[in-house]
Amino acid sequence: MSAGLRSGQVADAAGVNIQTLRYYERRGLLTPPERSPGGHRLYGGEAVTALRVIKAAQRLGFALDEVAELLEAGRHRHGRPVAGLQDRAAAKLAEVDAKIADLTTIRTTLVAAVEAGCDDLTVCAGSACCPIPFTDLAEENRHAGPCC
Repeated sequence: MSAGLRSGQVADAAGVNIQTLRYYERRGLLTPPERSPGGHRLYGGEAVTALRVIKAAQRLGFALDEVAELLEAGRHRHGRPVAGLQDRAAAKLAEVDAKIADLTTIRTTLVAAVEAGCDDLTVCAGSACCPIPFTDLAEENRHAGPCC
């Protein structure tokens, strides 16, 4: 049996807690570690790298299922066409762009509501000039200026 890193050492080196390490192990994101004669988990140095990759992918917006797919694709690419990071990153970028567009619309509407003096959703819902899009039909009747 080769020497390895114990759970706490791996978790510390990767900047996660031990519960996260164990959870990723249960999910199959990490290779199951060897065990010491005393039953302690002994991880190889690649576990730290794998944890850092998982956390970086999560910060980029990938869900754990997507991270698992990326890791699996990397393990099985050997000459076969498997969608890797390029394809998945492009898809994630499209998702991020859509979220940014949605958030920009929300921000614009909130700024307009603040500038219009909107203070009561019930009153605003009955006003044709309120900038909050209560219905698609109200869009046709809107005009600028304070009204709520």
